[in-house]
Amino acid sequence: MYNYVKALHIVFIVTWFSGLFYVVRLFIYNTEAGEKEEPEKTVLRRQFAVMIRRLWLGITWPSAIITLFLGPWLWHLLGSLPAWLTVKLIFVAGLYLYHLSLHMIYRQQMRGVFRFSSQQLRIWNELATIFLFAVVFAAVVKQALSLAWAVLGLVVLMAVLMIAIRIYKKIRMKKNAGKGPAS
Repeated sequence: MYNYVKALHIVFIVTWFSGLFYVVRLFIYNTEAGEKEEPEKTVLRRQFAVMIRRLWLGITWPSAIITLFLGPWLWHLLGSLPAWLTVKLIFVAGLYLYHLSLHMIYRQQMRGVFRFSSQQLRIWNELATIFLFAVVFAAVVKQALSLAWAVLGLVVLMAVLMIAIRIYKKIRMKKNAGKGPAS
């Protein structure tokens, strides 16, 4: 039974992360649609609203809930709480807080409120990457996980992601120079 529950847990983690990664991209595109002229702006915003709603309510939330059900079941079948699982659960708790923060952005965008720039959303999107690395390494490396190396690895990963975002922004700005707002 353990392996079946574990397999289902992994499947729903994958679909949950897929939703987390893609919904923020849609938030970014929806935000950037505000820079377009009418009627393109209205058409894009309507389409993105439909896509966001279907992804968020039809895939991401259900996957998060099923993962939340399967995780404790798996823990129960495991029969103990090893140190590596404690570390993983801390990151998972952070991931659920991140999920809730995206739900707030979802609700705002569905009401037509765009509090964050596309650049801010791009940075926020990378937090899911940090959680993905942390959770996977805690689950796979287990007892061999060194706290010092784990922290160093996450710091390096964050630095690489921030540098990549800055480089991408510069490329976009250079590409769109003289064409109006960056897309």
